[in-house]
Amino acid sequence: GIGQDITARIAQEQEYARLIDTANAPIFGIDLEGRVNVWNQCASHLMGFETDDVMGAHLVSRFITDDYKVSVQNVFTKALVGVETSNFEFPLVTKDGARVQILLNATTRRDEQNRVIGVVGIGQDITARIAQEQEYSRLIDTANAPIFGIDLQGLVNVWNKNASDVTGFTTEDVMGRHLVDDFITEDHKERVQDVFTKALDGDETANFEFPIVTKAGTRVEVLLNATTRRDEANHVIGVVGIGQDITARIAKEQEYSRLIDTANAPIFGIDLNGLVNVWNRNASKLTGFTSEEVMGRNLVNEFITEDYKERVQDVFTKALNCEETANFEFPLVTKAGVRVEVLLNATTRRDEQNRISGVVGIGQDITARMNQEQEYARLIDAANAPIFGIDVEGSVNVWNQCAIRLTGFD
Repeated sequence: GIGQDITARIAQEQEYARLIDTANAPIFGIDLEGRVNVWNQCASHLMGFETDDVMGAHLVSRFITDDYKVSVQNVFTKALVGVETSNFEFPLVTKDGARVQILLNATTRRDEQNRVIGVVGIGQDITARIAQEQEYSRLIDTANAPIFGIDLQGLVNVWNKNASDVTGFTTEDVMGRHLVDDFITEDHKERVQDVFTKALDGDETANFEFPIVTKAGTRVEVLLNATTRRDEANHVIGVVGIGQDITARIAKEQEYSRLIDTANAPIFGIDLNGLVNVWNRNASKLTGFTSEEVMGRNLVNEFITEDYKERVQDVFTKALNCEETANFEFPLVTKAGVRVEVLLNATTRRDEQNRISGVVGIGQDITARMNQEQEYARLIDAANAPIFGIDVEGSVNVWNQCAIRLTGFD
C-alpha cells in the first residue's frame, strides 16, 4: 500500500467546517441533486430548522416560496455548471411559516479533483433592510411634495404620487424616460442637466428653480433640492429630487411685480449691500434713469446729494435692523442733475423664510409741494401786513417782516 498523510488536510477541513458553522451569516450547501448538505448555526437561528431537520431535504422544493422556485433553481443550476451569481435576492420560508428575505452569493463547490460537487450559498438576512426600504418608499410616495429620482443615465426611477398630481403624468408614464429630454422646457434643459450632473459627482444643489411640462402642456414651476443617491456601498447610483410646486407663488410674485412697476409712485429697493434691485417705472420717470442704468448700483453713493448721504444711509441701516421709517424727506439727483425731493416710507424686505433681504422704499415726489410751500412762505414774509401764527400750544411759529417792523420784535 502506498499511503498519504492527510492529517493536515483533515485538520484544515475541520477548521473550515468550524468557521462555516460559527459564521455570523447563514451558509448552506446543496449537492448535485439540490439536497441540503451544509447548514450552519446562523441558518438554523434564522430559519428555525436545526441541521437534522434539513439535511437531505430538497432546498428549493421545501424552503423556497412558489413565486421564486424557478428563479432560485436557475441560480443553482448555473452554479452547478460554473456560472456563479452574486447578490441574488430571494425568500426562504421559516419553520414558523414566516418569509425571510436573503441576499445570496451562490458559489460552485468542487472536490480535490476540481470536479463540481454542489453549490454553497453565503447569505445575508435583509428582511429588516427591505422592510425599512419599503417604509421609506411609502413615505416618499405619500409625501406632500413632488419627489422624483433618476439613475446614472438620467432616466426616471422614482416618481411619487404628488409628482403625478402636479404634472398629470403617472408613474407608468414616466418610468425609464429621460427626465431632462422629455419633461424640461428647452430654455432650462442645460441648467437642469448641469444640476443633475453635479449631484452625480456629489455636488448637491438646494433651492434651484426650474419648470416641468405637465401632461396637459402647461408649465409648472418647481423649487428643487437635488441630492446625490447612493447604494449600501456608498456608490453613487443617481439623484433624488425633492421639490415644491411654486407656480402659484411665482404667479403672485409676478403680480406684485406688475403692481409695483405700474404704481403711481416711485418705488425702489436695495439689497443688504445697498445696491438697487427694484426700480419701477415711476422712479424712472421721476429721475430719468432707467432700470438698466441703476440696477446693481449703490443708491446712497450715486443718487443722493452729499448733504443727505449720511441721513439716508442711517434710515436704510435702521430698516435692515427692522426699524422702519415713515415720512422721511430726502433729495434724489436726476439724470439731468436736478434735485428732486422725495417723501419716503422705508420698509424692511424679507424672503420666504422671513430673513431680512433688503429695504423697499415707497415714495412721493414732493418737489412741487415744497416749491409751493416755499412760495407761500415768501409771500407771507413779504406781505404788506403783519402776519403771525401760533401752534396748538399757543407758541409763535409765524412772524413776518411787517410784524417785525410794527412791533420791533424779531
